[in-house]
Amino acid sequence: MNKYFLILCTALVCLVSCNETSNEYNPYEDWQSRNAAWFEDTVQVARAAISQAKAEYGDNWEEHCQWRMFKSLNKTTTSTGPITDSICVRIMTHGLDPEGKGSPAANDSAHISYRGWLMPTYNYTGNGSEMGWNQEMFDSSYLGEYNPETSAPALMSIGNLLEGFSTAIQYMVEGDEWMVFIPQNLAYGSNGSGKIKGYSTLQFHIHLVRWYESGTGSASKWE
Repeated sequence: MNKYFLILCTALVCLVSCNETSNEYNPYEDWQSRNAAWFEDTVQVARAAISQAKAEYGDNWEEHCQWRMFKSLNKTTTSTGPITDSICVRIMTHGLDPEGKGSPAANDSAHISYRGWLMPTYNYTGNGSEMGWNQEMFDSSYLGEYNPETSAPALMSIGNLLEGFSTAIQYMVEGDEWMVFIPQNLAYGSNGSGKIKGYSTLQFHIHLVRWYESGTGSASKWE
């Protein structure tokens, strides 16, 4: 378990009220406030890392820091706005962009490998008699562990994606692998969708494999 996950889980302990001997434990209690706090805690980790990198490396800070904050491309740029107008990103792998294509736009399409989770919850595990931290996965474009050699990516229209997901893709270059944290208002909001409860902050592992400029044609399937 990596360091940043431990930091976030530790911050959540004080927010989760449960009785380990009770069969009435509800991991979704105070779901809205806990999800908001989880995103805020993640932002604090990101901002602290960014601030430290800027203090040490100045204009070259991005070369020494994995974390980024990106405001939604659907929000106004004339004011700062709340932190929930932005997504929080931890860069896992930098793409090389050998063709100099840069990042795609909303009207482009892309082959993307991804997996999505809800926030960590302290819940019953195993045979139901023990408690532990876990995250519920709600969607994935691949089975098992991610392997770029065997995990066929999904072809997606960028403009049709969740606002937070679409924003992330439009800052990525081919080959980028990011862990992306999306606040509920840039995801499914108060209504939720399927396995995703309303007010859920979402965490995605996203790999932008290839993108295609609108009007130039794109592969209908992964080859």
